[in-house]
Amino acid sequence: MSDFSRPYGPRIISVANQKGGVGKTTTTINLAAALVESGLRVLVVDLDPQGNASTGLGIEAPDRVRTTYDLLVEDAPLADVIRQTEIDDLAIIPSTIDLSSADIELFANEKRSFLLHDALRQPLMEEYEWDYILIDCPPSLNLLTVNAMVASDSVLIPLQSEFFALEGVSQLMLTIRDVRQSANPNLRIEGVVLTMYDRRNNLSLQVEQDARDNLGELVFETKIPRNVRVSEAPSFALPVLSYDTNSTGAKAYRELAGEMLTKHQNIAA
Repeated sequence: MSDFSRPYGPRIISVANQKGGVGKTTTTINLAAALVESGLRVLVVDLDPQGNASTGLGIEAPDRVRTTYDLLVEDAPLADVIRQTEIDDLAIIPSTIDLSSADIELFANEKRSFLLHDALRQPLMEEYEWDYILIDCPPSLNLLTVNAMVASDSVLIPLQSEFFALEGVSQLMLTIRDVRQSANPNLRIEGVVLTMYDRRNNLSLQVEQDARDNLGELVFETKIPRNVRVSEAPSFALPVLSYDTNSTGAKAYRELAGEMLTKHQNIAA
């Protein structure tokens, strides 16, 4: 175990951006693996009905008997839904396509925005001694994403290095503000991480400059490069840190984890 600790329970981070294809799931899986390499215990919550985080961590669809759907809709106990992955100290609550109907089914519940918040604070949670919980959000600003934000300490925003990238972030910022005002006043922005970055591409450089001009210190210094190993790893149901530990993608996610941990330690000091 590293010297990093949180006496009041795990730090919960939503990985969110309503735009698809920006690297949310990839970032969730590989940041989780990098935190585990740092000696921490991590739980991933797959809140995307596509279930890509579950697949990427080796939980095949037929093996997802109890899922985030059961956690939210059926009030299932944590012990029934948490699955250990092949990586020590890294577990996941998997999802299936059933979760796509949760918005409709939960709408009549007066606590609909707090269901994940309450589920992740069951008394049993203390027994697992997680240091971090990372929530892989769906590519939309729906009730599932709101549940994630209400349950979280912060929101990590992957930002793809492409045109119009910042336009989507502005809408996400408004949602974060609304959640702060209505349900979770302590929610903060963990930071923005540039993904699929190509330093040889003028567009990547321009997006980075625009992001730093507009968002300042919210933008992580670490950038996640375009890397074929990062793209290949999910098909082998592995984080890139396990698939090719010396790849540029693996090194970048280790750097991101280190930068984030340093920030958290400085805040706690």
